Amino acid sequence: MSYGLNKVMLIGHLGADPELRYTEGNVPVANFNIATNESYKDQNGNLVDRTEWHRIVAWRKLAEVLAEYLKKGSKVYIEGKLQTRSWDDKDGNKRYMTEVVVNDFMFLDSRGAGNSGSPAPGGDIPPPAPESDKKEDEDLPF
Repeated sequence: MSYGLNKVMLIGHLGADPELRYTEGNVPVANFNIATNESYKDQNGNLVDRTEWHRIVAWRKLAEVLAEYLKKGSKVYIEGKLQTRSWDDKDGNKRYMTEVVVNDFMFLDSRGAGNSGSPAPGGDIPPPAPESDKKEDEDLPF
């Protein structure tokens, strides 16, 4: 039998502090964005910097740990899987969002409490909550 692989590994900086919320079932969920950067030379030999933004979501204890220790500008290694969700916005339009669901991480900064640069707990975090446990906002789910 053939299996696929859905694995994402990112190293980047947070664009803002993580947002920690709780579902109606009191399950913690944290959302944040990280920026990854790359440089290359264009056809004229000029150096071009490019930033890509990635939407990140973490669940349960992992969400609480990340929300507590990560801050805007923190450098972090994120490992997880891509997940695309859809919902209907307030105008009835179908919307889609692709995000990285975290299953492991490492703090890469030495600044601040808890950011020792050593691997952080996260490998034994349960899988994300089923869709029935997730609460939607007006326009954007979390």
